[in-house]
Amino acid sequence: MDSKIAKADAKHEKLHSQKRKKDSSDRKVGNEIFDKITLETLYKLANQGHIDILNGAISTGKEANVLTGITDDGKFIAVKVYRIATSDFKKMDYYLKGDPRFNLKTKNKRKIIYSWVTKEFKNLTRLESAGVKVPHPITSANNVLLIEFIGDENGNPAQPVKNQPPKNSEEFFKKLLINLKLFVNEAKLVHGDLSNYNILNKDEEPVIIDVSQSVVLDNPISRELLERDINTLVREYTKLGVKTSFEEIWEYVNPR
Repeated sequence: MDSKIAKADAKHEKLHSQKRKKDSSDRKVGNEIFDKITLETLYKLANQGHIDILNGAISTGKEANVLTGITDDGKFIAVKVYRIATSDFKKMDYYLKGDPRFNLKTKNKRKIIYSWVTKEFKNLTRLESAGVKVPHPITSANNVLLIEFIGDENGNPAQPVKNQPPKNSEEFFKKLLINLKLFVNEAKLVHGDLSNYNILNKDEEPVIIDVSQSVVLDNPISRELLERDINTLVREYTKLGVKTSFEEIWEYVNPR
């Protein structure tokens, strides 16, 4: 028992050490991310064997930061931490409403965040089961989501298409449309914010990320969101030299 406690304390110390290592310019952001409850959540996940070490950031945003984690057996994972202080709760409420999986009637910000994280985990599970290329969901707790690390064996994360356009845009786009069709027709979800910022280029294969706002197909706003997603893809991939149109994509996806 003492050895287990010592191991858990060592993991807790590793998580805290990541915060201490930040320089002064990062300390404010660090404090926003690693509040008391978040640290306790990370400690719990570490004690369960999900995380051994937290490394640097993969991405930073207003609502969430994605960090590289390392497991006990040395594997990389992605640790997505939603920030209570700076999240857009009106937006979250907008996407949570109309989803029969969530009957949320509260203005408590922390509870909204927890539902948002659960929603992303459930969406990833649903998409993966439908054959869509998304990060494998590992587990979630409170405002923390653990997912598969998309990158190389050295811990270098795959880049979004916005930063790393595909070598063959036509082929990449065809693969993306196959995923989009599965997304809509098999998973019965609409992404709602699909763009080259949240499509990773993993060895010339598209991997779709950031599905927390994705809504079920029978949500009243799903058609509007799908139209927006398609228009964004047309605009972005036309710039990459792909010949496509809204009508072509809509007919191919053809929500049933």
